Formats: sequence, structure tokens, C-alpha cells
Amino acid sequence: MAQTWLSGLLGGNAAPDRAALAQVIADAAPHARVITRAGSGKGLVVVCANAIYGRLAQSCGQPERVSPLELASQVQAALERLSRRVPASGAVTDQVTLRRADGAELWLAVSVMVRPDEPSELIWDLADITHEHHALMDMAVQRDALAGFLDNAPVGLYSIAPDGHFLFANRTFSAWLGLSPDALTGGALKLNDVLLPADESGTGTGTGSGRAITPDWEGGEAKLSPPGTAHGSAAEPLRLVGVSQTPVPGPDGHVARYSAVVHDLSRELRVRGTLRPVEAEFRRFFDQAPIGILVLDAAGSIIEGNAAFGVLCGRHDWPGQRLAAVVREEDGAELNRHLMAVRRNEAVTRPLEVRFPGQDAARPRIAELFAASLDAGADSQATQLVYLVDTTHQRNLQQQFNQSQKMQAVGQLAGGIAHDFNNLLTAMIGFCDLLLQRHQPGDQSFADIMQVKQNANRAANLVRQLLAFSRQQTLMPKVLDVTDVLADLRNLIGRLIGETIQLRLVHGRDLGLVRVDQGQLEQVIINLAVNARDAMLQGTGASGSGGGELRIRTAYWRPQQPSLTLGGEMMPPGDYVLIEVSDSGHGIAPENLAKIFDPFFTTKAVGAGTGLGLSTVYGIIKQTGGFIQVESEVGQGAIFRIFLPRHEPSATERSAAREDSPAVAAPDLTGQGLVLLVEDEDAVRAFATRALRNKGYTVIEANSGEQALSLPEEQLDRVEVLVTDVVMPNMDGPTLAEHMRQRRPDLKILFISGYAEDALRRSLANADNVSFLPKPFSLSQLAGKLKDVMG
Repeated sequence: MAQTWLSGLLGGNAAPDRAALAQVIADAAPHARVITRAGSGKGLVVVCANAIYGRLAQSCGQPERVSPLELASQVQAALERLSRRVPASGAVTDQVTLRRADGAELWLAVSVMVRPDEPSELIWDLADITHEHHALMDMAVQRDALAGFLDNAPVGLYSIAPDGHFLFANRTFSAWLGLSPDALTGGALKLNDVLLPADESGTGTGTGSGRAITPDWEGGEAKLSPPGTAHGSAAEPLRLVGVSQTPVPGPDGHVARYSAVVHDLSRELRVRGTLRPVEAEFRRFFDQAPIGILVLDAAGSIIEGNAAFGVLCGRHDWPGQRLAAVVREEDGAELNRHLMAVRRNEAVTRPLEVRFPGQDAARPRIAELFAASLDAGADSQATQLVYLVDTTHQRNLQQQFNQSQKMQAVGQLAGGIAHDFNNLLTAMIGFCDLLLQRHQPGDQSFADIMQVKQNANRAANLVRQLLAFSRQQTLMPKVLDVTDVLADLRNLIGRLIGETIQLRLVHGRDLGLVRVDQGQLEQVIINLAVNARDAMLQGTGASGSGGGELRIRTAYWRPQQPSLTLGGEMMPPGDYVLIEVSDSGHGIAPENLAKIFDPFFTTKAVGAGTGLGLSTVYGIIKQTGGFIQVESEVGQGAIFRIFLPRHEPSATERSAAREDSPAVAAPDLTGQGLVLLVEDEDAVRAFATRALRNKGYTVIEANSGEQALSLPEEQLDRVEVLVTDVVMPNMDGPTLAEHMRQRRPDLKILFISGYAEDALRRSLANADNVSFLPKPFSLSQLAGKLKDVMG
């Protein structure tokens, strides 16, 4: 059976399985996804699309099943080029901009690949990257602001080639010469055309009158001579300047250019009558620079730094310390090698990335470091100038995007596998139930059949956990008070964690209510409690050996600003109910913190866990609409914070929440009536047919929606209940239900599927008068649900 299923899934002769898999692939994607094939002419025909893509198309004023090429006219040409460049394997990507019907601009990352099992079809993924695009635009604005800051600095800046021609000049230096920067760098002017030696009768040492200034000049005092002026005339006095010029080596070690800073000394001459740098103006330029600037001595110690560096490193004791001691310890050795290479004038092709611990050691500040050598004067110890550009925000965005893509890919894979396995498990569990009707507990085969059924149920539990992670499980949410839920769980948690661990519950006031699936919420809390117990019983945590404290705290939470949560998502401001689970165990290693919610990832010994506990927690919280944060230090325990949206219940919900009478299942599962059973999986259809006939029902079978509608009209008119699978080739279950409702508006309908119930109901035009039974199900569950539907 498994080989037949795999053959159909991987491209065998079972063509309907490919169509079903196509819809599974589209619906499982967490972003907009559409699958197309080439149509007549140059257009594309939509094979299937998920609901997210439908909403995207509608927001652009288009129908739900429009092809990507027709989504918006302004990007049609770009998408056509993208579809023509798709290779036989792999994918091509691009970015496009859409304008929604409300005028808002939307940036999308578009990826196109050939469907592996159907080469004539293309899979289109459209991910919303508007937030990332705006962040990158903000960075570009900051870079432009820095360039403008340097261009209009209160000091002159220039760079010349080894032959003396100008390669760069800022506006300040060009204005002193009465020129524009382009006129200075694009003409034939050289350095000695605009700089003259200070005369020997001046206040400074100068270069000596009669000596021309050469490109390899080391700097000093000089006179700025605008082109075309009479040198020394009373009408145009020469501007007295101080120049600091440094050679810049190229990749081959030879001088590639000379860079210089020029200070206007005229004002100080007028005020003090002596030649001094305009230190006050330069100090303002230095301190207000938006990047960190440092001056180092030969040992790498910090002689001077600006305010931006103090913010970057997050410390106040950095003056006089070695820069390698201020950055993170693991970056110190590489930093020393980098600075030494710069001092030796070795070619450095790229900046060095360094990290500063700051106040939060788990989230260091990251910066790109640029260094340049200085020629120390007789009275100066300065040997290096260091610039540090803060790239923390950019790196966080990149890590958030990578983590989000990883979680989406794993969730898509897990969800796709889970849905297909549900059909197999339904048949396995169902036929075990049929066998158990013929083999009583005293029978020799009874124990063997029970072993098969128990292992099938274990597999079904694993599938449910995979569906929880991929956010495709069936939820039954209701309005709850978290305090009551924790109170009911207290005894169970106490038994789970044992006597050596102390359980402490701290209930917050005025929490409000939440709307969640109670069973799933209880599973989340139990999974976190069991993980905390295992961490504390290992005996290496802060609590000492063999015990500790498990603390569960609740509170009303109202953040005023968006905050970062796991997976790179931002939790918007609003009203939340906080559930905090903390332990005194051994903590989580930093390298594992980003992987703890991945399915099958575990640090426990082989056989001690499946690695699905925390992935189930993540999926349940995300499908419920909540958020999760994790904090941990090795040896100090871990803190898991769950934020559930606060719910304002209606009057009906408040009344339902007060009801405390559990439903009692009817022991009699027999019934009568004509049932139309539509299921494309032969094994599931065979089991369900036999099960319902054994319970007294008359069953008409059909392996597709088309076959069901082709039955004689007198049979269709007598059908009392339609039991149909949701995902079937060609005509799916909801479409069949609509056709049957046109003939019989009062017809009762029961959907069976491995898909989430809420996703199914969103796709139905009239979802009020239908019932749902998730796969896999047992014989008693099927018979009981059908009896409830028939009333």
C-alpha cells in the first residue's frame, strides 16, 4: 500500500494524485502561492491557488484565480521575463512592486520554479517583503545623509592621484576655491595649482617659499590659491589652511591615492593671532558624526572616540582600553590581525565585522569596521583611525527573514506529508476496528490487532503534531479564562514534574478572556512543563542537583511599541494575556536557541523524545494568533513567554462560557438512512462503507464528484446525508456539496479531510449547515459523527 501511495505522490501513473498534491502544495504555503500551466497564446492558466493568493489578487482589484501575468499591468512585463527564465530545475527570483486597489504600494519577492512532478506547470511564490524593503530604503537614506554630512563638513576633504590630479573634493573645499566639486575633479587642475607653500615670514613653519607642493607632500601649513587670482593681492588675500595628508595603498601595495583633511586657519588667526586648527569646529564634526570614530595608538588602545562609539559599545569605561578588549572575546584576535595588516599597509579588501556585548549579551550590537593608518607626529601617539558603522538592524532583518523562510519551508513540508499520511492511517485504524468486531479479547488474534491499532494511533498523534507545527490542525476554539485552565491543570502538572520540583503558580489580576482551543492550550502548557522538568532533573542548572522550581505566571500585557518575537515576527501593540513558564534548569545553548522549535530537533538522548514537543507548541500558538518569546542563559534556566490576544466576548459567548455541563456521547451508534459516500482513496472508501453498513445505514459509493453526480436522479433525491472528502481530483468536496445543495437545499453534509476545519469553512460560501470529521478517524468516531449529523 505504501509503495502504491509513494508512486502516485512521486509521479507514477496516478494522475489524480498529482492534482491533489498540487492543491496541497498551494494550500500549505504560508504565503501567496499559485500553480499555472501554459494556455492558448501567451497567457497562463491557473491550475490552483491558495487563499492568500486569492486575497492578494482581490486587493489589486482582480478575481481570485487570475494568473500572475494578469495580476497588475505595471509588472506584467517583469513577470513574463521571469517565467521565460525558469530553468529545468531550481528557481528564479525577482522583486516587483504592485499597487493595491486602495492605492497602497506592495513589494513582493516573486519566485518561479518548474513543478518537479509536472514539468508543464509552474509554481509561483509571492512573499510580501514590503517591511524589509522599507527598512533597506531607510538604510539608504542614512547612507545618503552620511554622504551629505561629509560633503558639507566644516573642513575641506580631498583625494588626489599620484600625479596630483584631483579624484574627489567635498563642497567645502571646492567653495573655498570658488569652484564646484565637478569642476575641480573633472579639469586639469593639480594640487600645486591651488596650494602654495606658506611664506617663511608667516606664523607657521610651512614648506618654505619657493618650494612647490608635490603630490607626496606629508601635509602642514599652506595657502589656498583660487585659480585665476593674483597671488598675494589685497583684493583676494590667500586663505591660510592646515593640511593633513595620508597615502592610501592599493591592492599591489603601491600608493593608489592621497587623501587629506584641510582646516581653515583664517578665523583662528584673526581671533588669537596665531596659527591653530579650528579645533572647536572639528570637535563638533567629530562628536556629531552618525558613525563611531576612534583614534588608536600603536598598541591598539583607544586615545579618543566620539559619542556614537559610546552608544555602539554600550559602555562608559572604554577610554584608554584596547579596542580588542571592548568587542566580544571571540572577535578580539581577528580584530588585532586586521589592525596589524592595516598598519603594515597590506591590502584589505573588505571591512571587518565585530560584535559588542552591550547590555544584552544574547543580542550583541554588530558593526562593520574600517581602519586607516596615520603617521604619528612628534607629539602624538595616534597611529590609526577607525570608523565603525552600526549594522545591527540590517543583520537582524536578515536573520529574521532567514528564520521566517526556514520555518515556512519546514512547515510546508510537514503539512504536506501529514495530510497524505492521514489517508493511510484512516484506512489502517478503520480496518483494525472492523477486525476487532470479529475477534473478541479472548481470541488469539485480538492482541495482534490491538498492537497494530495502537501503533497506528501513535502515528496519528505524530501527524497531529506535524499539523500543529504547520498550523493546519483542526481547532475548536472557545472563550476561556486562563486562570481557570491553569487551576484545573495544577494537579496534573504536579504529578508530571514529581516531588523534587516545586510548582509555583502566580495568577495575574484582570487578565480578561482568550479565545483558544482548550485542549491545545493545555497541551502547550504541559509540553513546556515537561521540558522544564527534564532540564531541571539533569542537575546542572542554577537550582543544584535533582530539583528546582517551575514557575507559571500570568499577567495582562499591553505593549506600546512593536516587539520582536521568535521567527522574526513583530508583535503589534494591543491587549494580550501573558503566560510565562520559567524554570531553574541548565538553560539552552545559544547555538540551539534558533532551532528548538524545528520539528525533530532534540538535544535529548536517542529514544528519549521525538523532538516534536516544542514544534507543536509553536504551531498551536501561531495558529491561535498568538506570539512566543524565549530567553535563556546556560546554567540559569529558560523563560518561555506566550502572548495570546485578549478577546472581548459577545453575550452569546459569555453565556456559553458559563455552561458547565459536558456532553455525553450516545452509546448507541446504529442508525438508518441513505448515505452517499464520496471518497477517492479506495481503502478509506472501502472501510467507511463497511463500517456504516454494519451500523444499519444504506450506503451508495462514488470515487469522485463526477461519478456521484452521474447517479440516477431517483437515487440522488433519496439521499439523506452526503459524506465527502474535501480534496479530490477535478471536482473537490465543496464543489460537489454546492451542486447537491442546488438539488436539495436541506441536504445534510459531512466533510472528512486531513485539512483544518477553519480553513475549509473559509472556502465555503455557506458553511453554517455542514459538519466536519478530521482524518484519521475510527469506526466509532465515524458512526457517532454521522448519527449526530442525522439528529
